[in-house]
Amino acid sequence: MGFLSDFKASLMKGDVLSLATAVVIAGAFGKIVGSAVDDIIMPIVGLITGGIDFTQKFITLDGNSYPDLAAAKKAGAAVITYGNLLQAIINFVIIAFFVFVILRAAEKAKKKEIVVVAPVGPTQEELLTQIRDLLKK
Repeated sequence: MGFLSDFKASLMKGDVLSLATAVVIAGAFGKIVGSAVDDIIMPIVGLITGGIDFTQKFITLDGNSYPDLAAAKKAGAAVITYGNLLQAIINFVIIAFFVFVILRAAEKAKKKEIVVVAPVGPTQEELLTQIRDLLKK
């Protein structure tokens, strides 16, 4: 019975719940960023690069030439798909930029929330007057 109660106590700690929440939010954020990359950024990159599909860039190790990656794979050729690496690097840079922008906005929002208000109290003259009055007594 001690093992189960220890396990339950461990699960109910704030750290585990915070971690679980972070994982769920990260998964949802990943979908948002993935959609932004695939549906907004990559069409613009494709337009700039003349419609090049990086995932179709490859080198065959047997020296033969194939019209596209599917044909090379169908022929059983050994291929290095360097385009996938390029695509992954582009995706990483875009995702890192999105995360940077969001974290920066969160930091600015946090700084705006922290408002330091000077304690309102008696002025220096009022304090001196109070000291004088106490000394008179």
